[in-house]
Amino acid sequence: MSDKLVIVESPAKARTLTGILGRGYTVKASLGHVRDLPKTRLGVDVKKDFAPTYVIVPERKKIVKEIKEAAPKAKSIFLATDPDREGEAISWHLIKAAKLDKDDTPIHRVIFHEITKEAIKEAFKNPRSIDMDLVNAQQARRILDRLVGYKLSPLLWRKVQRGLSAGRVQSVAVRMVVEREQQIQNFVPQEYWTIEVKLVRVEEQETTLNLIQGKLVASIDGSKLDIRDEKEAVKIVAELEKAEYVVKSIRTRTIARQPAPPFITSTLQQEAWRKLHFAAKHTMAIAQQLYEGLPLGEKGSVGLITYMRTDSTHIAPSAMTEVRDFIQEKYGRDFLPAKPRSFAKKTKWAQEAHEAIRPTKIYREPNEVRPFLNRDQLRLYELIWKRMLSSQMSPALYATIKVEIVARNVIASEAKQPQGYLLEATSSILKFPGFTIIYNESKDEDEPEEGFVSLPELHIDDRLICQEIFPGQHFTQPPPRYSEATLIKALEEKGIGRPSTYAPIISTIQERNYARKVEGKFYPEELGVIVNNILKDHFPKIVDFGFTAQIERQLDEIARGKNEWVAVLRDFYSPFEDMLKKASINIVKVNTAKMTEERCTNCGRPMVIKMGRFGQFLACSGYPECKTTMPYLVKIGAHCPQCGGELVVRTNKKRKVFYGCSNFPQCQYTTSHKPKPVLKQVQDEEQKQEASL
Repeated sequence: MSDKLVIVESPAKARTLTGILGRGYTVKASLGHVRDLPKTRLGVDVKKDFAPTYVIVPERKKIVKEIKEAAPKAKSIFLATDPDREGEAISWHLIKAAKLDKDDTPIHRVIFHEITKEAIKEAFKNPRSIDMDLVNAQQARRILDRLVGYKLSPLLWRKVQRGLSAGRVQSVAVRMVVEREQQIQNFVPQEYWTIEVKLVRVEEQETTLNLIQGKLVASIDGSKLDIRDEKEAVKIVAELEKAEYVVKSIRTRTIARQPAPPFITSTLQQEAWRKLHFAAKHTMAIAQQLYEGLPLGEKGSVGLITYMRTDSTHIAPSAMTEVRDFIQEKYGRDFLPAKPRSFAKKTKWAQEAHEAIRPTKIYREPNEVRPFLNRDQLRLYELIWKRMLSSQMSPALYATIKVEIVARNVIASEAKQPQGYLLEATSSILKFPGFTIIYNESKDEDEPEEGFVSLPELHIDDRLICQEIFPGQHFTQPPPRYSEATLIKALEEKGIGRPSTYAPIISTIQERNYARKVEGKFYPEELGVIVNNILKDHFPKIVDFGFTAQIERQLDEIARGKNEWVAVLRDFYSPFEDMLKKASINIVKVNTAKMTEERCTNCGRPMVIKMGRFGQFLACSGYPECKTTMPYLVKIGAHCPQCGGELVVRTNKKRKVFYGCSNFPQCQYTTSHKPKPVLKQVQDEEQKQEASL
């Protein structure tokens, strides 16, 4: 046994630290939390200032025993768990569970945000004691979530169905998904028209080169055009056909497009979804592997990125110097800004002691680690590497031109006022690529993509000739359904959740059958709608965006020593208890079962659709006398291409939707793409036949 005992959470982290610390240190892994509230009871005495009762997690008893036996043999103990509230709480629970504070062995808490030789050396030179403010913030969150879950869930069992659960933060996310679906279903499209005119200079009217695409934007007096129907569009087109076109103004300027900041947890999850199609949970699992260290051949296990749960865009001075040196060496001075670029805090409560997510060494290019990483590890590392590098590169420069064109008709003799319209033609040309040679941030589907077009050389008072007019009919669109990226973004914007909670929220609302993901978009399940309505009617604060954000701020205040955790719990619980008492009386029992034409194979009674933990299923209406159940298969109106059976909606173990044959297991046809209904298939076939005639 070595003189110094080091305790971390995971075996991977332990291996990397062992390689760095060398002889004299024994590194053990706790495998996560070793103590928690009991699973079978509330474990919180609300009458005694919410005193928690902690028990050792059964699966961790062996490791607690090992640590307890190793501790007396060590001259000093170092707790090297993660640098956040959860990590601080794990260290504190380790002390209590293994009774590390029962003798005189010095106990040190060491903090580092990257697992490199330099960072570890610095951390062990500057240890500190356990930060009880961070521990209490974690305790407060854990107890809040336990109170809500244990008090609300039995009520939902009685009023809706057994097995349901409600969570403090997940319920807000469910509300967002449900309300977005309601907005989509209630949306009434509004018709509108746009008009574009293809123009050329008078001297070039015989050629199709140098076309000018003018968009109709206003009447000649500057009043905005709002074209609502075809009749109005046809009238304007007729006037434009007779109009004279003259260049009224030309405005040119250079626009500098700045790079995005290095990743924080939420933006990493969003961008990994957009670019790599990684679920938030998968992103965090891979990021944790990169942080804790992966074997790089003869170099041993190496930590490749900084800590992945952070809300700060801060970059350490040494890392900033390294990335600027790399840019100058590899790309030249033109790609290096005069000063290091700093970014405003992404969130109000961002902790500057934390860093953004970045490579631990920018000179370790993706190609260097390619032989040692699996596909997903490499893709995520490359994403983080490019984002960090680009964040410190020069801006991209665009030369933009905005031309205003007058479409002038005859002058009204009485009013002496010109009649006509204003058109705009724009051009944006990339003059210097800057950071875009490395990285471009992806956009959500409701954000317009940038396009780059050029215009011929024009001068004020140039006369133009109309070549073609394009009226276009459009309809306003409802807001898009949430993807993982946009739901995380919305949660962050509302101040709901923290770096450690985004991925669990996304996973939980699916696992509990409150929402499902179809082709990357969230749809509320019927159960989610029912529970959301109950919570909105009887527990409005639980699903209130402002109140949930306020709780998050109070937890942040506890972590900073600006609030008392018991006081926060007391302020929450008193009104919550009142709501519980009223709701248990006022909520009317909801019957979620739906009758079907299917008959029970055992007793002949009708089968009903019921909602279970893993989705809908068929159950005999004669329950409890008859307990027959069957899978509920949702038909989509399409036939199996292999056997002609009905195609139905199915879900896999990860709750992902796919489509399979109703004759399974005899026919094992499946597809991840939703097939066209039979009528659509017939129409497509008829069109093909007509086209071939």
